[in-house]
Amino acid sequence: MSDISFDRARRYVLGLGCERGTPSAEVLALAGEALRAAGIGRAELAAIASIDSRGQEAAILAIAAHFAVPAVFFDAPRLEEESPRLKNPSAIVFARVGCHGVAESAALAAIGADAELVLGKIKSAHATAAIARIGLQKA
Repeated sequence: MSDISFDRARRYVLGLGCERGTPSAEVLALAGEALRAAGIGRAELAAIASIDSRGQEAAILAIAAHFAVPAVFFDAPRLEEESPRLKNPSAIVFARVGCHGVAESAALAAIGADAELVLGKIKSAHATAAIARIGLQKA
């Protein structure tokens, strides 16, 4: 598990993927849609997670700042380790970045083996989002 503080209030990680240069407003709208779809309040988020190639992406960093949580990033091989647990693996994403999904994989990787996807990948025009939860016994 990464250096994220989880507790009973903050048990969720929002995984995000996006094309380079995606407007922050688009990613923020998608993040809000994901939280609403999962029935999660912003205060329940522990972190934002993505692929390391987006570690300096303005939209991802803006979302972490907006929710006042850390942004954590993982390399493609680490994200690919999560592929057996993905709800929506993509051969197209694998061909582009070397893992079968960014949003779902990053959310799962940020939590570790005890992670459970509560919202599979949803998409906007240029971004993806997914949400994972840490198990109750670990919070």
